[in-house]
Amino acid sequence: MQMQQKKQRIHFIAIAGSVMHNLAIALKQAGHEVTGSDDEIFEPARTALAKHGILPEKEGWFPERINASIDVIMLGMHAAKDNPELVRAQQLGLKIYSFPDYIYEQSKDKQRIVIAGSHGKTTITAMIIHVLTACNRKFDYVIGARVKGIEQTVKLSDAPIIVIEGDEYLSSALDPTPKFLRYHHHIGLISGIAWDHANVFPTEEEYVKQFDLFADQTPKGGTLIYCDQDSMALMIGKKERTDVAEISYKSHPHTSDSDGHFFLTANKEKFPVKIFGSHNFQNVNGAKEVLKKIGVTQAQFYNAMSTFEGAAGRLELLGHNGSVAVYKDFAHAPSKVTATVKAVKEIYPTRELAACVELHTFSSLNKKFLPQYKDSLKNVQTPVVYYNPEKLKAKKLDPISVSDIRSAFHNPAIEVFDDAAKLKTFLMSQQWKNKNLLMMSSGNFGGIDLRQLADHILAG
Repeated sequence: MQMQQKKQRIHFIAIAGSVMHNLAIALKQAGHEVTGSDDEIFEPARTALAKHGILPEKEGWFPERINASIDVIMLGMHAAKDNPELVRAQQLGLKIYSFPDYIYEQSKDKQRIVIAGSHGKTTITAMIIHVLTACNRKFDYVIGARVKGIEQTVKLSDAPIIVIEGDEYLSSALDPTPKFLRYHHHIGLISGIAWDHANVFPTEEEYVKQFDLFADQTPKGGTLIYCDQDSMALMIGKKERTDVAEISYKSHPHTSDSDGHFFLTANKEKFPVKIFGSHNFQNVNGAKEVLKKIGVTQAQFYNAMSTFEGAAGRLELLGHNGSVAVYKDFAHAPSKVTATVKAVKEIYPTRELAACVELHTFSSLNKKFLPQYKDSLKNVQTPVVYYNPEKLKAKKLDPISVSDIRSAFHNPAIEVFDDAAKLKTFLMSQQWKNKNLLMMSSGNFGGIDLRQLADHILAG
């Protein structure tokens, strides 16, 4: 990796974030001296940082370690404005970057492709990475999940192209700009828009506006790609912009056989794929349009897609037997929950479904936002919601009750748990013949080992 000729001393404040720890590893591998701190370090960051020799000795903030010998401070979103290490760095006048600012600095001379959207952006980015890798193309990338065949989720080199998963969340405590506006894309894609992050975008209008700004940022000679089956993406995408190429896409034509195998269809040909779900066939066409713009042929695309297995944690099959399949998915926002439930029901239309959602984020635990989940579990035979009351306290949110949740989901049959052990007992006691389990969360269900749970269910 060749990022900067001069090796630097770089300190990460909030090193354990999902993308932050991968950037730290990439910079260490590039020969920089990397240190970091965080007040909470979970898996997989803990093991990954330890493997590369940059796991902090102790959790916490240590301002006394911040001194003038540090070339760059990398500031994670998790760090507050009054973080003692940040305050010390500001007093010393050190160079402070947010994650997106640093990525942009390292990719100023590259063609920048940014994939945005409330849902689908990780999978589309993963598809693009997979196809470019199969085509032996030289490129860099930033993605929020692991993809089979690549070791890290951040790669920075002297490649001419960078593919970035563009998050709409704020850049840092010092910079309230959405991350995807900091990358200054040449090719931008919007997969779909559904209100999220209510803590920083308190109204749907304010949230949607960020995507409009993203689209407006497309430069003259640039390209904006959007899914026209999403009403918000369509509204923003079709707006006239001077000298900007506008490309819309729909779900890719597909079919399946009696054994449950799926195929992309084009020019009367069928191409096998390992993915399923109508939202993923939309994602396929989004990736295809981006790749077409950078010279990937149709034959190369279909050939590579036959081996794409999805991004880690996205409709990930934990195990199956003749009558039960257990999936986990990163879905946590309402639109993601709805799409993921639909996908599993599409592939197993005759099986019952037990689906469990963990309310884990600020938005999902917010009483005002909860009604966005209305009917998201309506096609589920055993709907379950789990939340940890301690998270409400930590986020300084009002308590929520069982009736609040049932009312918000518009489903009086929902089983609600605020104790992970009781949730696990409930799931293990179910009759699992001809019934699937779908576990959806951006958290960890209070520490439940989902693989162990799947093994127990499948053995039963």
